[in-house]
Amino acid sequence: MNLHRHSLLLFRVLAVSLTASSVPAQVGVFSKEQIIQYTPDWKGERFPDGRPKVPDDILQRMKDVSIEEAWGVCRGRGFNNQFEGNWVITGEKPVLVGRAVTAYFHPVRPDVNKVIADKGKEEGRIGGQNSWVIDTVVKGDVIVVDLMGKIIDGTFMGDNLANSIWSKSGGLGVVVDGGARDIEGVEEIPDFVTFTRGWDPSAIANVMLMGINTPIRIGRASVMPGDVVLAKKEGVFFVPAHLAQEVVERSEVIRLRDQFGHQRLREGKYTPGQIDRNWTSDIEADFKAWLQERKDKLTPYQRQRLLNE
Repeated sequence: MNLHRHSLLLFRVLAVSLTASSVPAQVGVFSKEQIIQYTPDWKGERFPDGRPKVPDDILQRMKDVSIEEAWGVCRGRGFNNQFEGNWVITGEKPVLVGRAVTAYFHPVRPDVNKVIADKGKEEGRIGGQNSWVIDTVVKGDVIVVDLMGKIIDGTFMGDNLANSIWSKSGGLGVVVDGGARDIEGVEEIPDFVTFTRGWDPSAIANVMLMGINTPIRIGRASVMPGDVVLAKKEGVFFVPAHLAQEVVERSEVIRLRDQFGHQRLREGKYTPGQIDRNWTSDIEADFKAWLQERKDKLTPYQRQRLLNE
């Protein structure tokens, strides 16, 4: 057995052993203790299920963060597998930010699927297995689904389920590595942003729900429940919960320096060589004066960090 196959086998064994010790459920679900164990660097508040609860203020500020800024901070911390691009997106200028609720599907096996269906019935679950994921959503959540990239018969939601997601999440959207249906109805939902692999009129079929709020893979990205989803036109970035504040704060400083530099370049006051290197004391003084003119528009962190207030 080669090293790659051996590593994959060990991962599968680990996954089975973890889910086997979880609370009783129809699919693999990390227990509260396991989510805490596998998100050890998060020191803040958590949901009852153990997911990190990144503060609402950080989520709101994250909307202004660029993908490149988030990438730079996370890569500097050793997190190199957090981005996935090449999506089919609704909206001209999509911005989707929230806490990840993760789920993953497998190709259907009748024997395993019967177990899942029977457990769901015992637990009083209603509707299709995709609905079971939606039933877990609370305000501020973004559903992130590994549907194996499947579009035909891989449509996680239509307009009815999309309206339910919108209501439960507080007006957010979804990231689905698979398909969706009823695009005309979905696009009527106010500010509902979808990142999918495509649209198809078929209903979801020949798949079975194998995990909720467990680690999942979205393309080349590794996603944990409670990660902050930062999805924009460029693609989707999954910010580890413990890095969310640093990403926001670093972005708020970088963004102002970029705005100043771009403005001064358009005005012809400085050359690219002057802006692209460490700034001289004269440029730094000009920047501080520029900040003072915009003081009322700065965030508290920007004022503290850049104006020492």
